Parts: sequence; C-alpha cells; structure tokens
Amino acid sequence: MDVDTRMLRYLAVVGEEGQLTAAAARLGVSQPTLTKQVRALERELGVELFRRSRAGVAPTAAGAELLAHAAPLLAGWEEALRATRRAAAEAGGELRVGFEGSTINLLGRAAVEDFARRMPGWRVRMRQNNWFDESSGLASGELDLALWHAPASMAERYAHVLLGTEERWVVLAADHRLAARSAVDAAELWDEPFVAVPEQAGVWRDYWLGAPDRDGRPARIGAVAHNSDEWMAAVACGQGVGFAPRSVGRWAGRPDVRCLPVRGLSPSLVGLFRLPGRAATPAMEAFTESCRLHLEVQFRATGGGRSPSGTGPQTSANGAG
Repeated sequence: MDVDTRMLRYLAVVGEEGQLTAAAARLGVSQPTLTKQVRALERELGVELFRRSRAGVAPTAAGAELLAHAAPLLAGWEEALRATRRAAAEAGGELRVGFEGSTINLLGRAAVEDFARRMPGWRVRMRQNNWFDESSGLASGELDLALWHAPASMAERYAHVLLGTEERWVVLAADHRLAARSAVDAAELWDEPFVAVPEQAGVWRDYWLGAPDRDGRPARIGAVAHNSDEWMAAVACGQGVGFAPRSVGRWAGRPDVRCLPVRGLSPSLVGLFRLPGRAATPAMEAFTESCRLHLEVQFRATGGGRSPSGTGPQTSANGAG
C-alpha cells in the first residue's frame, strides 16, 4: 500500500488543528477536498482515523498511532529534500538568496557583481520571499540565505549575520489625515486600520503590525494583502496604513502614498539568515562580505540605516558565520 507524503501532511495538519475548516485554510485547499482525501485514506486503510462532532475532529486510537508515526516520516522526508536541493545548488555553483521587496533596494546589483568577482563560476539566484511561508523557503531547503528586516525574535531562532539596523517607517495614503506631517508618533497609529500580511506569515504578520511596540493593544485590520503589490495598492486606496523599512523610499515619488518616520518604533535588524545548525559555506561567507560592503555604502549615502559597530559583520551566538 502506497500513501504519498501529501496525504500524510494533510493528516498531520488535521490532527494539529482539530478542525477541518482550519486545516483546509492552512493547507490552501477547500474543506470538501480535504474531507474527501481524509475519507479516501480511511477507506484505503480500512480504519476510522478521526471522530467527527460539532466541535471538530479528534483522532481515534488508530488515528493517533498513525499521527505519531507520520511526524518523523515527514520530518525525515523534508530533511532529505533540503539535502537534495542543497547538493544540487552547490554542485551547480548557485547560491539561492531570498529577499523582501524592500531589501532588494539595499542589496542592489553592486553586491551581486562583487560576489561574482569573489566566487568565479558561481551565480546568485534571487527569489522574492513568500508571504505564506514564515521561513521564506529556508525550512524547505529552497533557499540558502534570506535577507531580512527582522525582529530580535528571528535573530534568536536562526543562524545569521547582522549587517546593520534600519528604521521602520509608516506608509499611508496621500490624503490620510497624517500625510502632511514630517513625522508621526507610534502612539498616533495604534487605532488606525492596518494592511496586514497573511496569518500564514506567522511572526512577520505581528511584527509588521507593530505588535512588539503596541503594549498589548490589538491591531485593527483594514485589509489583508498577499504580496507587496497588493499591500501597496491597499495602502494607496486608503484601506489601511502599514509599516515598512525606511528603504521603501522608492515609493516616495508616488503621488498616492506618503512615507514618514515614526518616533517610538523599534528598528529592524538587517541581516542574512539561514537555518540553525547549518554551517556557513565559502559562498555564503563571500556573499555576506559583498552585502556588508555594499550596505555600508548605501547607509552612508542615504543615512537610512546603521552598520554594526566594529570592522566586521556580527554573527549569532549559535554558530553563524
């Protein structure tokens, strides 16, 4: 009997959520499709895996046993995929780097060209971060490094090299009541509706809603965007405001939005992040140095950020380099 990993993942998420509707939303499938798949697996195995009730679903004894075995199987398969993708990329002389819409403004062509001089025969493949994946592809092995504007909590969870810090600014519609100001206080924004990223973004959603600085005040959600273009469109249309790195200055020329400094809002850590426990390769170290040098030039030219003190990049305490 063959059961594919997709079916095991469906099963695991249903068990974690305890609700077919919530599990379907997390998996990105419709609830009828998920229900059909679970029932098909039950028929194939000849056992009932979940008991249904108005409160949701709960695993039977057989279901609980299968769930216990499914978790290590999925973890092993995901590690095998990461290793396979990593080996293929390294054999092909390719460094896979994720970026946010704003960090690409910091990175620029100069850093990529500098890396090519340091690592002849290698190339950088850039991929914009997926807002539906908190790790941006690091956990799946699709990326080697992610260039993030991150909160301190992410620096604790991932191996990283800190390249500097950058202020977070507010982006709002040109006709917003605060648009004529030269700067705003964070406290003036807490009652405003915000344009949020999807819930699947995990810690990123809370961070860009300002949760660490809100002192427990809940955020009002005016709209949910699934990518940077949707986010900017929602802000420009007045559906909400949002925080973004100061390097979003490329939007400053748009007639329909304003980007303003925010007093009382903590800055972002700008860094290159990778999975914890993964050793830095020569290609990673070369790219880090290229980014560090380019960012120093950028920050000096714009005043938009601050490099770490000292002569070199700062690394995390858990073995990053």
